[in-house]
Amino acid sequence: MVEINSTRLLDDLAALRQIGGHGTGVVREAFTATDLEGRRWLARRFAEAGLRPVWDPIGNLFGLPPTGRPLVLIGSHSDTQPEGGWLDGSYGVICGLEIARAAQEAGRPGIAVVSFADEEGTFEPLLGSRVWSGELPFSAILDRTDRNGRRLRDILAGMPELITAEQVSPQLFKAYIEAHIEQGLVLDDADEAIGVVETIVGMQHVEVAVIGDQNHAGTTPMNRRHDAVMGFVAFAHAVDEAFRSEAGPSTVWTFGRVTVSPNATSIVPGRTDAMLQIRDPEQARLNHLAARAVSIAENISAKGAVQIRTQVTAKLPPAPLDATLVSTLASAAERLSPGLWRRMVSGALHDAVPVSRIMPSAMLFVPSIAGRSHCFEEDTRPGDLVQGCTVLGAAVESLLLLSP
Repeated sequence: MVEINSTRLLDDLAALRQIGGHGTGVVREAFTATDLEGRRWLARRFAEAGLRPVWDPIGNLFGLPPTGRPLVLIGSHSDTQPEGGWLDGSYGVICGLEIARAAQEAGRPGIAVVSFADEEGTFEPLLGSRVWSGELPFSAILDRTDRNGRRLRDILAGMPELITAEQVSPQLFKAYIEAHIEQGLVLDDADEAIGVVETIVGMQHVEVAVIGDQNHAGTTPMNRRHDAVMGFVAFAHAVDEAFRSEAGPSTVWTFGRVTVSPNATSIVPGRTDAMLQIRDPEQARLNHLAARAVSIAENISAKGAVQIRTQVTAKLPPAPLDATLVSTLASAAERLSPGLWRRMVSGALHDAVPVSRIMPSAMLFVPSIAGRSHCFEEDTRPGDLVQGCTVLGAAVESLLLLSP
């Protein structure tokens, strides 16, 4: 039987938390010195657990057990946001490590572990998993730079581990499972311990440019203004009203980036640029809402006060997870956390999205206290961390029993 060592799990999480620790949080942006220190620490822990550490050309770190059988791959990422929490990503990697150790101790060495590179998007969101899955060509991203001007090509060339980098074929694995903190309020509000993810939302971006008429703020009468900010406010309000009546239970939308030109106190703004992000687990609704936003812009433009130009610039389809793996996780959750688990949608993107395109994949959530994440306040109760790993370990054990 695969038995999780809770002390070992929590000790490893605490040790990784110290690398880049900043108060209660962690600063470990991808491919910085602290990120590489953290993943080198992981490589040593993999080796101590009897796993062979393998770096691939994009900097993904795998821990491979000594078996030729099809393997179950467990993992996530260990990089953080510029001001990040201590569990986002790291929990999934350490869960994988603990389950791999426990499985080997039980005589079932069929678990591999991965820490994918740059999930948080320092150079490109889900960078390592998208390159590994074949979704993003390796050559297409080498000249990307981060916000500090560092070029990815130069960073990779400076990593001694990559001199002996190996391609790790997805064909080695029969399934991928990612444990993660929820990063939302659902489980914590309900006092539940486990979320079994059925679908990861898709996303569309609508780029918005509101064109008005820049003019003097003191001499231009209110009834003669073509104010780009007021035009944007009208558009955002109309979008919010329409979406509230047409959205589904898991739909969310955000104007997360707004810039005003020339952004001066005494000038009627001549232009406002914004990005509308829409997330939903259903492709048809994503398409409908993006089209609805475009239609609203056209209706406001027709009135003549401002012109609103729109363009859908990103389309990421939803990722339904493997039904058999979902059922396996659900069975383990019902057995070990009866009445304290649910099937749910992930509103955040994860490495499981690109990996799910190439192999059966699943996700398990544990609660985030007060729904906080991507901040230093991010936290989860130790008992929930242990329970999530225990449920995942039980599910993985049933998968190992089915191995040829």
